[in-house]
Amino acid sequence: MDDSTEVLHRLAKLKVDRARGDPAPHKPLLLLAVLDLLDAGRLTLPTIPLSAELTYQFLTYWRIVAHRRKAAPDIRMPFHHLSGDRIWEPLDANLQPSLDRKLTRFARLPDMIACLFGNKGFCQMARRVLVASYFLPSELIALAATLGIPESELVTTGAAIATTEREAAIQRGRDVKFRLVVVAAYRYTCALSRHRLTTITRGSMVDAAHIHQFADSRNNDPRNGLALSKNSHWMFDQGLWSIAENLTVLVASSQFTEEYAGGTPLTSYAGQRLMLPDDEQLWPDPTYLAWHRGKKYLGA
Repeated sequence: MDDSTEVLHRLAKLKVDRARGDPAPHKPLLLLAVLDLLDAGRLTLPTIPLSAELTYQFLTYWRIVAHRRKAAPDIRMPFHHLSGDRIWEPLDANLQPSLDRKLTRFARLPDMIACLFGNKGFCQMARRVLVASYFLPSELIALAATLGIPESELVTTGAAIATTEREAAIQRGRDVKFRLVVVAAYRYTCALSRHRLTTITRGSMVDAAHIHQFADSRNNDPRNGLALSKNSHWMFDQGLWSIAENLTVLVASSQFTEEYAGGTPLTSYAGQRLMLPDDEQLWPDPTYLAWHRGKKYLGA
C-alpha cells in the first residue's frame, strides 16, 4: 500500500461517535475546513494553528449537518482528537505535545501527510473520501454543491431523495459556499466599519450578507455579497445605507436618528470608500448595487 492509499484509508476510517445512529461529522468537517485553507494558501504546513479562520470554515460547514446535531460544536474536540486517527499531533501554545483539548493550539502533520496535503490532486481525492464516508444522502448533495463535486461521484441513493429535499440540500450547499467565499474574501472584516473581531471558539463577528436580497434574487453569486457585522447588516437591509457606483458609502441620514457614546455613528461613513476584497473579481457587481439603491435604499 503506497502512502496516498494509506492516508486515504485513514480518512475513510476516522474514529467517530456513532452512538446516535449516524457518524458524528465533527472530524470530517474540520478536515474539509483545513483542506479549504490549504487550497487558498492560508495555511503553511506542517504546523496548523487553531485559528479563528479555521473555526469560521468549520462552523459554516456545520450548517449542513445542523438539522441532526442541534448542539453548537466545539472545534477544540476534533482538533485535539484527530491525533487518535494518526492524522496529526496536538501541540500546546509552546509547540509541545498537548494532553488536553483546552490547551491544544496547534497540530503538526507527519512529514508524509504534510507532503500529501500539499498536493492539490490528493486534496481533491481526500475531499471525496471524507464526504462519501460520513454523511447522509441529503448532506452529500449539499456538500457536492458546496465543493463543486459532481453528485454522480458521491451520491448512490439520490433516487430515494424527494425532489423538494434534494432542491433544499442543493440550496443549503450553495449558501454555505457563498458564506465561505464572501467572508474569506473580505478577510473576516466588516466591509462598512472595517471592524475585525475573531475568536477560536466562535469564529468571526461578520457573516455574508446579500446585496440583492436572496428572497428576491435567489442569487448566491459572491459578487452579490458583502461581509458585514450584525449591526451593519441590519442597517443595510433596512436601507439606511447603500453603495454608490464608485463604491463609496451612501447614508440616508434624514431617515433615522442615532445616539452614540465613544462609538462611530453611521453618518460618519458617508462618502468613504467601502473596504473591498483583494481580488477584484469578487468586488460587488454594479447590477446588484443598482438594485439595492433602487429598491432598498431610503436616501435620495
